[in-house]
Amino acid sequence: RSDLVESGGGSVQAGGSLRLSCAASRLSASGYCMGWFRRAPGKEREGVAAIAGDGKTIYADSVKGRFTISKDNAQNILFLQMNNLSPEDTAVYYCARRGNWFCNTEFSDFPYWGQGTQVTVSS
Repeated sequence: RSDLVESGGGSVQAGGSLRLSCAASRLSASGYCMGWFRRAPGKEREGVAAIAGDGKTIYADSVKGRFTISKDNAQNILFLQMNNLSPEDTAVYYCARRGNWFCNTEFSDFPYWGQGTQVTVSS
């Protein structure tokens, strides 16, 4: 069993919303950079959003203004609120954690990964 477990995926119509959760067990989410990634069919995995240990957030241009990343340090849970979804957002979404508190715009160096949750958006 992964130390990061995603949930909240599903199927929605375009324009709809979903909220993904990532529960961290045996790994602390507090004080570390946590991120959401996705892999669409036939495409490379890409970084979607990340939140640093100090709460600073970064987003991929494709999701800015539609997705919001947040973290509940007390519950050790990472969230991704996704609004105004489009078919282009269809992908398996993964949460991940870096080994330090700061994030980078390259969405690199995440050694800890969940197993993913499927998001399907129909037109």
